[in-house]
Amino acid sequence: MFRRTKVIDGTATGQVGIKKKSSVPGVMITQYIEELPEGKSHPDFTRKPIALTIQEGKFAFFKAIVIGDPQPTVTWDRNNGDVSDTSRYQTKYDPNTNEHTFEMPNVMPDQADTYKCFAKNEYGQAIVTVVLNVIAVGFKKNKAQPEPAEAPGGNFKSVLKRRSKILPASEQPERKEGEIDPKFWEILISSDKKDYESICAEFGVTDFRWMLKTLNEMKKEREEEQAEFVSSLSNLRHIRVNSDNTASFELDMDLIEPSTSLYLYKDGVMVPYTKELGDSMKHSLKLVGKKYIFSVRDLMPDDAGLYQLDVGDVNVFSTDFKVPPVDFLVKIQEVKATEREDAVFECVLSNPFSKILWFGKNLPLEQGDKYDIQVSEDKLIHKLVVKDCLIVDKGIYSACAGIKSCNAWLVVEADKDAQKGKKAARKTTRAGGSGMDLQKVAQEQQTKLAKDREERKEQIKAASVAPPPAPTAAEPEATKELSDVSEPAAVVEVATAEPRITGKLSDICVLRGNPAELTVEMSMDCSGTWFKDGEPLNSGAGVTTTKSGTRHKLRIQSCKDDDSGVYRFVSGDQSTQAKVTVGGAPEFDPDDLHKFSKPVIIRVGQNAAFKMPFPPQGNLEVRWFRDGTEIKDGGGVKIAREPNHSRLLLRDCLRTDAGEIKIQLKNPFGAMEATSRLIVLDRPGPPEGPVETVETTSSLIEIKWSPPKDDGGSAVTNYIIERQQAGQALWTKLGDVSADKTSIRDRNVTHGKKYSYRICAQNPEGLSDALETADSIMAGIMILSGPPGAPAVVSASKTCINLTWTPPEDDRGVPIIGYQLEKRKKDTNLWIALNALNEPIEDVKYAVKEVTEGAEYEFRVSAINESGAGDPSPPSAMACAKNPNMRPCFKDPEDFIVVRAGNSARVKVCYEGEPPPQITWLKDDEPISPWINVINTEGTSQLVIPSSKRSDSAIYTIKAKNSMGEASFDIEVRVTDEPKAPGPVELEQSVTGKVVVSWAPSPDQELDDRLYYVVSQRDSATRSWKNVADRLFANTHTVNNILPGVQYHFRIFAKNDMGLSDPSQSPTWGANSNRVPIPSKGLKSSGVSFERPPSILVPLKVHAPPKGYQLYMTCAVRGCPTPTVSWYLDDVCINFDKDYYITNSFGVCSIYILRVRSKDSGVYKVVAVNSFGQAQCSTKLAVRD
Repeated sequence: MFRRTKVIDGTATGQVGIKKKSSVPGVMITQYIEELPEGKSHPDFTRKPIALTIQEGKFAFFKAIVIGDPQPTVTWDRNNGDVSDTSRYQTKYDPNTNEHTFEMPNVMPDQADTYKCFAKNEYGQAIVTVVLNVIAVGFKKNKAQPEPAEAPGGNFKSVLKRRSKILPASEQPERKEGEIDPKFWEILISSDKKDYESICAEFGVTDFRWMLKTLNEMKKEREEEQAEFVSSLSNLRHIRVNSDNTASFELDMDLIEPSTSLYLYKDGVMVPYTKELGDSMKHSLKLVGKKYIFSVRDLMPDDAGLYQLDVGDVNVFSTDFKVPPVDFLVKIQEVKATEREDAVFECVLSNPFSKILWFGKNLPLEQGDKYDIQVSEDKLIHKLVVKDCLIVDKGIYSACAGIKSCNAWLVVEADKDAQKGKKAARKTTRAGGSGMDLQKVAQEQQTKLAKDREERKEQIKAASVAPPPAPTAAEPEATKELSDVSEPAAVVEVATAEPRITGKLSDICVLRGNPAELTVEMSMDCSGTWFKDGEPLNSGAGVTTTKSGTRHKLRIQSCKDDDSGVYRFVSGDQSTQAKVTVGGAPEFDPDDLHKFSKPVIIRVGQNAAFKMPFPPQGNLEVRWFRDGTEIKDGGGVKIAREPNHSRLLLRDCLRTDAGEIKIQLKNPFGAMEATSRLIVLDRPGPPEGPVETVETTSSLIEIKWSPPKDDGGSAVTNYIIERQQAGQALWTKLGDVSADKTSIRDRNVTHGKKYSYRICAQNPEGLSDALETADSIMAGIMILSGPPGAPAVVSASKTCINLTWTPPEDDRGVPIIGYQLEKRKKDTNLWIALNALNEPIEDVKYAVKEVTEGAEYEFRVSAINESGAGDPSPPSAMACAKNPNMRPCFKDPEDFIVVRAGNSARVKVCYEGEPPPQITWLKDDEPISPWINVINTEGTSQLVIPSSKRSDSAIYTIKAKNSMGEASFDIEVRVTDEPKAPGPVELEQSVTGKVVVSWAPSPDQELDDRLYYVVSQRDSATRSWKNVADRLFANTHTVNNILPGVQYHFRIFAKNDMGLSDPSQSPTWGANSNRVPIPSKGLKSSGVSFERPPSILVPLKVHAPPKGYQLYMTCAVRGCPTPTVSWYLDDVCINFDKDYYITNSFGVCSIYILRVRSKDSGVYKVVAVNSFGQAQCSTKLAVRD
């Protein structure tokens, strides 16, 4: 038993303080008494207040729900301050929701503190604490906190100033030339190594060795600082846009102290965030286990910037959120696809974008076997292909570019042509798309972007050559004022005016043999010097330097490889430099180009491979395109890049993969392209429908169709046409026509009959799917038969109405193939067909079984020929579905039934009669006993004797009586059992060769008048039994052909309806039966007795089998009379246990266990007993594991 800890703090005199545990973490409970009265409880929190970080001036509040009996009193307090000011602190209680609210309207920074909530009643109290953080408006990350007041004793404590290496834009000092932005290091520390190169290129850092060395030192220092607050930090995921117009970044972090404060900054400015208020704030934090997820909702362009997360005073993560200026010109549209078909979503952007984000049902999608993401060469057109659509793929798909997004539904419909229970075949078609000419839209946007770029260049150029602005009126006064104070100062101002560079040099790449020009723009007319790789450069040898006012130019007439280098212009202490690189555009070998241009021809499902060699070059970009859309590596596409060649492998190609294949080599000096073509061969698509009927007569049907849209990559050679006659399942080949013909005439038709046709296109790859006629086509015009005679009612019953009618008088020259029968229920107007047109009734009679008992119907019939059903006949007379009145009668009853005594006797009789007769049972013309049950159902009566006895044997009579008459039937029920054996058998010979066999009657002879006897005989010559007499109702029988010197034995059986009795044996007859007795000459013989008590000849042996093995134990017993043998396990008889198989064969007693178990272990004992005594033996069985 656990001992409770008692505390004294917080309790009144005479009270004890018992610490209790709450189901809500962070709640401290103190109970005042040892045992609570029944039905009473101490206070507790079911919902505790949540920590809050909020901006100054907002409405702050805490909510709590408290339970306890009696109702606790709730109060609020704070660690460093008073909450009695009702203008700043308000407490409320809602009795409907049982919520206690602590509100702070227009919260101020000085209210940031740790607050406590107290819940008390007479049995105890509960306390919970909560932290409020208030962000001052305009608060900056580097802003110093006010210094505290002087402490007693002259000790001073400075408040830690929270500063960041990243300052707000308004406070950032102007950086000197060559100085690196601190933002670079913050981003680099939190980035993966694979992103170092792109980050360095963005910030202009080229010395990677120095960068890595500095970064490692900074990382080591930052990890030491983080170790004070964080025990582990992993799985950093930079900010990215989600499909719901939010952006989020996340990290896994273990805090040493869970209550450590977290601060979120954007571009050096602290931003408020919430954990519980949901959509009420723009920034939020979600904590899942150790994962911290920060989200920004309702994205806008000004949300771009550097986001940083600080724990305490240390930065743990930085991520740069960039919002590109991009929007959707064409948004993705809803796609309706058939199962096993590809679906395509397409969109066009306003600005080139290398990769956008695709989402399916709020999950990000990547290039792979299921999804194919394509980007055009100009990076304006983006496509998502959902391959092999299934029903589970339906849902909302979205595309995200920057902070812009659009979405659309994918609807997947089941394939109606697929066979039931089998998977639909893979389709080569595509569904969806924008329905617009995306190439035209992208081309127009490219033209617009190019125009905008030229306009911006002109504006920059105009701004660079514009004269400096005229001095304002204030400037001369300021100059004059300065001159009044100190005249030399004005002289100094004039002397310090120096030329400066307004238009700097920039790096250029020049194609070999082309001219190059470098231009420098100065602020004033001055001289300057050109340098190449540190050496002065003058005009001459193809290089010209000119000066025109403030503009200095260097022109290279025809660039050569030697002209590559660093060019520098110096004027006074001003200088600018640029790198000139001379080279050539990529080139292909003519033989390789010719070889590559040959088309690649494959079949559907095969792989296609392309290889293009090229000279090794630096800064070479290799890209592959299909029909103008760039091919990306992944899924069924494999792109390999080697220094001197590139390979493209397309796996498991479909017809949609066919098209123009292009490889593009690009370097700073230009681009080179080589084009090939992929031809994917397949069987053609189905011919285009619908099938049109050109002409139809009584002897001819002509149809036509259109060629297939997809010829499968090779020309269609011919069309195969098949025909099916209406009402038949067999399709027969009508013929085939060449590819240049799209019509056929069928001259083997019968007037009035209907035919269906299907057409397949054929090429060297095989047959297409069939195009079928929508409806059957009739040969000639429709000729319908005249009306048959009105149906006549032959007979009616409650389950069937039999009808007959006469054929129509006028069949109008077209043979009748059958009839269609209709019924109409009384008081209704709806005629219901009883058979379909394709299942005609061939006879002029029909049994209608679709009727309801007691309902009245009328019927009509129509004749069917090849043209269809003709005019209906006049309706028949009303017929009621009920049985006709009739005298009761019995249907095939049995007149004799034998039942074994003890079994239940059941006598079932079927009868007919209308109206239903009354049934009565009699036993020997007397009413039956109460314990005999009678069960009457419609058309059947059953007499049941639960447990029959011999006394139940009698003549049972069933009587059926109704208004039409009466009927009765007698049934003899004989209750008997297997007969007892006859009495002793005696043999007597009165005539040579004959023996009279007599026997005492069986005890059942008087009880069963159907009992008779059977006599069997066996002789010493044949040694087999045979029946010599059967069905003997007497007790004697004379057996003939008795031979001398042969022994005979006879058996007598009693037999009745249940079977044979046990036999009665006769004494032996013949051989020595007439032997002359030999005198004993005075000697007396004494009889020998074999009777003896049981004894054990072979005892049981000890056994120890493994568990699960079979076991066989045996022993030998003798005794006269034959003893009864019993088996015991631990003194419990097991003779009748089904788990043991026990046998006794002529004294050899055996027990067999199929699989021994642990419970089979014990002492086994065999006990043999007869009238002279008993014997036993035992052994021990031990089952091993």
